[in-house]
Amino acid sequence: MMLKELTAVAQAALPVAQFRDHLRLGSGFDDTGAEDAALVAYLRAAIAAIEGRTAKVLLAHDFRLVLPGWRDAESVPLPVAPVSAVAGVRLIDRAGTETMLSATRWRLVEDLARPRLEAVGGALPAVPVAGTAEIDFTAGFGGWADLPVDLAQAVFLLAAQYFELRHDGAGEASAMPFGVMALIERWRTVRVLGGRG
Repeated sequence: MMLKELTAVAQAALPVAQFRDHLRLGSGFDDTGAEDAALVAYLRAAIAAIEGRTAKVLLAHDFRLVLPGWRDAESVPLPVAPVSAVAGVRLIDRAGTETMLSATRWRLVEDLARPRLEAVGGALPAVPVAGTAEIDFTAGFGGWADLPVDLAQAVFLLAAQYFELRHDGAGEASAMPFGVMALIERWRTVRVLGGRG
């Protein structure tokens, strides 16, 4: 299994001004552009760390899941949540020939913990020998304003730690603060049986 990001979160979608206010930074600096670039980097790092701990995508963007075969041809779990749309499902043979599956063959089961693609009326077609299956989908809560308050606060707290410890090296900054862990705990998905059930 391989999960690829097809699109990145646009810089305009990041709450740089709100984060600047959170840090109580004024706008009287000579080079706010360079400072904003650093704030963007801290926000992106904090978002990535929280997404890694929770398996939740915070800001909506597009992904591609590449599978060597179906673990279960009736229900395929998607590795991140929430998933709002599936753009397409295709099978690719060893020669690179693509076959798009009709949207009548599958449906998205939206779930905040374990979204999945389900076969409609039987099973999904077999993946060609030495081929792959690809599922293109959009995951994320939406824009920053759509993010649950506790996850947004966790991003700001973690990004603020990265900002405050920017000159101290990776030592202390590598540990996730207790306050952040407390905020994200309810969003963590405990995976058993390799995603089944």
